[in-house]
Amino acid sequence: MNAKLGNQRIFAVSASRAIGAGQPVYIIAEIGINHNGSLDIAKKLIDEAVAAGCDAVKFQKRTPELCTPKDQWHLERETPWGRMTYINYRKIIELGYDEYAAIDVYCKEKGIDWFVSCWDEEAVDFMEQFNPGVYKFASASLTDHALIEKVKRTGKPYILSTGMSTMTEIRAAVETFGTDNLMIAHSTSAYPCPPQELNLRMIETLAELYPGVPIGYSGHETGLATTVAAVAMGACFVERHFTLDRAMWGSDHAASVEPQGMHKLVRDIRDIELAMGDGVKKVYDSELGAMKRLRRVHYADATNAATI
Repeated sequence: MNAKLGNQRIFAVSASRAIGAGQPVYIIAEIGINHNGSLDIAKKLIDEAVAAGCDAVKFQKRTPELCTPKDQWHLERETPWGRMTYINYRKIIELGYDEYAAIDVYCKEKGIDWFVSCWDEEAVDFMEQFNPGVYKFASASLTDHALIEKVKRTGKPYILSTGMSTMTEIRAAVETFGTDNLMIAHSTSAYPCPPQELNLRMIETLAELYPGVPIGYSGHETGLATTVAAVAMGACFVERHFTLDRAMWGSDHAASVEPQGMHKLVRDIRDIELAMGDGVKKVYDSELGAMKRLRRVHYADATNAATI
């Protein structure tokens, strides 16, 4: 499933895309539950992600009875579908087999990858029906070693997101499961996250701590510049929550990027990739005209003058 370039791994996550050393930054539009239980909204979000140039869309898959604390089941709340218990709300917004089968076909038609964050073991069994190329763990799942073990047994590459986690917890997960199929996403689990808590230098810290492991960034801030900065600091994949409209009803919309913003983000990330270069100084053809007009002393002339 993966190849090595020097000491750095490359993970093929689909027939046309890979994550790791020397690969274009893998840009993930995290739809999550921003579809609000609607396949039509999910398809509109996929269309917008394709139009923006994203590499993948990602969803979240839960078994509500396993992921919802029992003391929360019967608490009532107002929803767009009327007043209902929390467990019924969780069921309404969960997409089922028919919806994911349609998403699978739709994404293949559109030429975009799709995968999920699974929140429980039954969800992993469910998603294996669609043979995803990669899995991701939400930050809340970094300490759920039984769930990580379940995904690890699939043999697929997986992304550990590190929000709300201590270095002790991160090290425990990596030491327990190794780095063979591992990618790590730096993250801070605040929605939205203030800039002073983004701590982007953790991207470099994780890269130094786990050489060879692709390191990325999962952002929950409201702006775009800091995600672009994460790429400049070495993130080889990025994920941002994605919505049609931040004013829509739901818990994640306010900290999400709208279609126009995603277009800008993808454009700026691709510009950063081009601008990084190879670190070898050279004089470009585009500079020669300016050199001829503006440089009074050329190196050869200066050398001759110094030897006279």
